[in-house]
Amino acid sequence: MKSYLTGAIALLLSLGAAAQPKNLRAWAQEDILLTKELKSAHVGISIYDPATKKYWLQYQDDKFFVPASNTKIFTLFAGLQLLGDSLPGMRFVENDTALYVQGTGDPSFLHPDFTAQRVLDMLSQTGKNIWLQPAVIKNKRFGPGWGWSDYADYYQPELNEWPMYGNVARIRMKGASYSMTPEFPTELVYERPPAEALADREERENLFTLHIRSDVHAEQTFEVPFITGNISQLARRLQDTIRKPVRIMATTAPLNGTVLKSIPTDTLFQPMMHRSDNFFAEQILMMASSLKYDAIDSRKLIGYLLDTLLNDLPHPPNWVDGSGLSRYNLFTPRDFVTVLEKMYKNHSKERLFPLFPAGGKGTLKNYYQALPNRLYAKTGTLSGVVALSGYLITKSGKTLIFSVLVNNHNANSSATVRRAVEKFLVRTANAG
Repeated sequence: MKSYLTGAIALLLSLGAAAQPKNLRAWAQEDILLTKELKSAHVGISIYDPATKKYWLQYQDDKFFVPASNTKIFTLFAGLQLLGDSLPGMRFVENDTALYVQGTGDPSFLHPDFTAQRVLDMLSQTGKNIWLQPAVIKNKRFGPGWGWSDYADYYQPELNEWPMYGNVARIRMKGASYSMTPEFPTELVYERPPAEALADREERENLFTLHIRSDVHAEQTFEVPFITGNISQLARRLQDTIRKPVRIMATTAPLNGTVLKSIPTDTLFQPMMHRSDNFFAEQILMMASSLKYDAIDSRKLIGYLLDTLLNDLPHPPNWVDGSGLSRYNLFTPRDFVTVLEKMYKNHSKERLFPLFPAGGKGTLKNYYQALPNRLYAKTGTLSGVVALSGYLITKSGKTLIFSVLVNNHNANSSATVRRAVEKFLVRTANAG
């Protein structure tokens, strides 16, 4: 019996080895490394089989790359490990006459994507005096290394302790009319063709300029970040929303009270990953640090993660933000494979895979349609940067973990690079 089992195990291992395509490296050369657009680029590839704990392919997977939004994979890991099943909506303490509240960084408050508003319900329904306790927050309104000139771009809202409306003004323009939520001072500029309708904001004040096309009758929607301002401005927005006075405590201090939960964490994780939402990603780190420490401090939280839960990364990264907007971030492909394997071990496929964009959906809507329900991965894009890391299911049903990072490409379009990576991964999936 013992010899029979030994033989069976040896047969299974040999079958597993046979399933690995022998010409994988040649395909990588042909599809990616020697193509015109990528021949001079910096490329790293790591493909790993978690069942056998063997790498199928390693090409410069120990080199550091700017990963762009692949950084959100590490943010997802942090959220899964530290936030529990629901987001911390706010902290509160109450007595017979007063309700003391403090922000915890929850981005779902008044955000149009989320109908459940437990924090708003509590504040609106209470008959007690509301006191706002300023949080101890070490984060700046922008992350380290972010583009200073992107202050009015939808993808870079400001960060703060109590976000409202996603910290963006939503502007709807139709013909010569417009509406804005929340409302701010505006000036109107009427333009004629060929000018386009657009919305902009002054750099240092919440004054919005709307370029309106009165001859265009289709409704257009714009999202422009607003300046979150100081605690007085935060209290004013909150007061205007709940239509009752909000008083401010005199000192900044932790509020050691009860945490009111808001929405299930996965309902935030999924849009963060599927549409690569930078704001949600940053606020996830801020919420996690709010729960763990007396201060909202993403840098301290990242240090904790790297020293404890991620202290076995093969190449300790330079991790500076939650979204990947910063070019200061530096990770290796093998780092991504490692953290993806950790999540694969700790969470069921039924929960984990839907959090990632699948082929033909989200940020992959135009890619990997040849692999329905067989690729779940996070994209990353900056100028000269294309990244893709996640899970790949082969034709035989084997789950692989992969990371492909490209820096300094000179292609006219990132789509050209994505197609090259797609060709290689589809080949790999259908051969394994």
